[in-house]
Amino acid sequence: MTNKTYGVCIGLFVVGLLGVGAPASHARGRLATGVLAGWNDSVEAGNTSSLDSPADVADLDTELASKKSQEPPAPPSDVPQAQDGAAPAAPAQAPAAAPAAAPMPLPSPSMTAPLSTAVPHEISAGPFGKLEITGILSGMFSTEGDHFPGFAATHYDISNAQVFVQKTTGWWQFYLQGGAYNIPALGTPIITTGQTTGEFYGPLPEAYLKLVKGNFNVEIGELPTLIGAEYSFTFENMNIERGLLWNQEPVISRGIQLNEAYKKLTLAFSWNDGYFSNRYTTLSGSLAWAFNASNTLSFVASGNAGAYSRVVTNTYSPTPNLQNNSSVYNLIYTYTHGNLLITPYYQYTTVPTNTAIFFPIPVGAHTNSGAILANYNFKHGFSLAERFEYIKSSGNGAIGSANLLYGPGTGAFSFTVTPTYSKDGFFVRGEFSIVHVTNFDPATSFAFGPTGLSVNQPRGMIEAGFMF
Repeated sequence: MTNKTYGVCIGLFVVGLLGVGAPASHARGRLATGVLAGWNDSVEAGNTSSLDSPADVADLDTELASKKSQEPPAPPSDVPQAQDGAAPAAPAQAPAAAPAAAPMPLPSPSMTAPLSTAVPHEISAGPFGKLEITGILSGMFSTEGDHFPGFAATHYDISNAQVFVQKTTGWWQFYLQGGAYNIPALGTPIITTGQTTGEFYGPLPEAYLKLVKGNFNVEIGELPTLIGAEYSFTFENMNIERGLLWNQEPVISRGIQLNEAYKKLTLAFSWNDGYFSNRYTTLSGSLAWAFNASNTLSFVASGNAGAYSRVVTNTYSPTPNLQNNSSVYNLIYTYTHGNLLITPYYQYTTVPTNTAIFFPIPVGAHTNSGAILANYNFKHGFSLAERFEYIKSSGNGAIGSANLLYGPGTGAFSFTVTPTYSKDGFFVRGEFSIVHVTNFDPATSFAFGPTGLSVNQPRGMIEAGFMF
């Protein structure tokens, strides 16, 4: 499985590289269209010369001949002369070309500061029109204290080797994201990139068709979730690792999504398979209101209308049975001003009691949680991101409550700091994070370390790569 996955990923990556070399000039030419204007192709000048008249008409022969011998030679008839007989002025210079507008990154894949996608490479694809191609190649290294049993304390791997191909114009569009990836998350083991790609969402994690009419569009395929304030992949976020709240949310869902933008209001509604369950019983939606350019408030919700348990055959399934039967609610506020971005958000999840499914839930549970994500861009490509989180689950082990965290009724704090340097598509960033588990009961809880009895896990990471 691992070798096959890497083979597919490398193939996709090579195809992307073959398509992105030569067409870069087309993208630059397209972005500069319409910039050069106002050229003046001709210069107007007089075409007459003044001639002295004879001083005395009576002296027909002698005086006229004398005056003509003193006149300078006449210029060629095709050289324009000034009205006063002076040398013609130099041709007017054409106005200098206005500087080309800076190329803008594409809206997909969605990304939060400080990183952004590279300038797209444009190719002509016949009946498909013009395609935009971007990509990423990056690697990561991590080390942690109180590591999980069966996993090494240090880990190094490819974090992303992905190519993004999309059609962004016309009434029908599409988006394809293919390659290898890793999705490290706080408080959980870091598995290999081969395992992540092969057992999570495959080598084509996001792929959808988009039908557009004005401000309304419909997306059909494998879609990024509407839930939460963090995206799926490392390069899309201000931190390398995903957070504790993200661990309760769906990541990628298969289904259909309707989007509408009306003035300051943006709405989305989706019918999908939730936590990649292949059962289309989940409904989700979002409502976002932009008060102004700096302030946006969003309400997001998702719920499974047909509770069930999925029997999984792979070791690392993206479909956790408890969360797949849950409902999730978010209230997200985003503030941006200059170099500062702050996103605080609240999350509530609930898993109902259900004894009729294959893996029964005798006593349901819920979580209450909140997070603050912040990033500030300094000069010369440097930035600093921080994340604070707290999550608390309900219930206790004595009554058999559902375990949504590190044991029934447990909670956790986390703190993450991520300095980043980026320049011309290259980026490198370090990260330090720590997770602390609260309400720990050794009889019913399992956290960190070989025995699961440690309530703290520090972790350090480095990620570096290129957006191309």
